[in-house]
Amino acid sequence: MHFEADQIYHVYNRGNNKQAIFFTEANYAYFINKIKTEWKKYCDILCYCLVPNHFHIMLVATKTGCESIVLGDKDTHMQNLSKTIGKTLSSYTQAINNQNKTSGNLFQKKTKAKLLPESTQINKALSLHDYLLTCFHYIHQNPLKAKLVANLNDWPYSSYPDYYHQRNGTICNKNLTFQLLDLSAIDFEKDGMVELNDNIIEGLF
Repeated sequence: MHFEADQIYHVYNRGNNKQAIFFTEANYAYFINKIKTEWKKYCDILCYCLVPNHFHIMLVATKTGCESIVLGDKDTHMQNLSKTIGKTLSSYTQAINNQNKTSGNLFQKKTKAKLLPESTQINKALSLHDYLLTCFHYIHQNPLKAKLVANLNDWPYSSYPDYYHQRNGTICNKNLTFQLLDLSAIDFEKDGMVELNDNIIEGLF
């Protein structure tokens, strides 16, 4: 993963061989706490969603997050943010292996960090603004698509309840999100539950 300061990224990964990665409420809480206490040092979180076998996070890398790590007197190619993400997945994998008495990789080898938008990704039917907004809603709608809930407010492991004023979460920089996506709280409540067309979703990847 390579990040550039002030750019928006969609970061995601899933269980190796599509296996589950979250098994208990405590697992979700552990992972979310890692995002809050470690990732936020190096990025602004715009939204997130964790479901049983994968996660999605939309973030803006900061200048500090993009700085290369220095070992001794030498610069490395590893950035603060990318190393922190890798460290989170590694420590989480170790915790789950201890919990489940298992071993080996929990996640797929490469975590994706998609710059939003890359010129090759933009669906011709979407403007830049619509592209970013579609990705934002897509991340929140994962539990609905997976039929985990009938109402997105009922899924506690995403930032949707924070934007819908159901919870006073502190992980997401909501002011920055509204600014970058040209989104208002009223528009979010009106459009956030409108299910996205599968053809549009395909254009995100």
